[in-house]
Amino acid sequence: MRLLKTLSCVAVLLAGTTTAIAQGTGSEGYFQIYNNTGGNIVVGFYTNDGSGWSDNWLSAALEPGESSRAEFYADSGNCDQTFQVGWLGENDDEVMDDPIDIDICAASNVYLEDNEIYYD
Repeated sequence: MRLLKTLSCVAVLLAGTTTAIAQGTGSEGYFQIYNNTGGNIVVGFYTNDGSGWSDNWLSAALEPGESSRAEFYADSGNCDQTFQVGWLGENDDEVMDDPIDIDICAASNVYLEDNEIYYD
């Protein structure tokens, strides 16, 4: 089973509007992130396995209505992660949302909404 090890993983996010996407799980090495907000732009996505925050997983901003596939590669690691989202704020500042715990091995989709962030 491939598991995320935050500091040694290679993460790739391909920004863009996505139509039919094959559903995967973190245990398969990927998951999908959806920006389902009405007008907020995602500029950062970070994970922490207890050893510190990762670099930003996003290679490009995620506009409302867009989704990206997050891929990672690791032979071992911790399924229990904390993730945090950075939103584009005034003056192009990054505004950090509250951290959320996630079982990255079970996640197929991460949904970012105006007043809620959740995964399945």
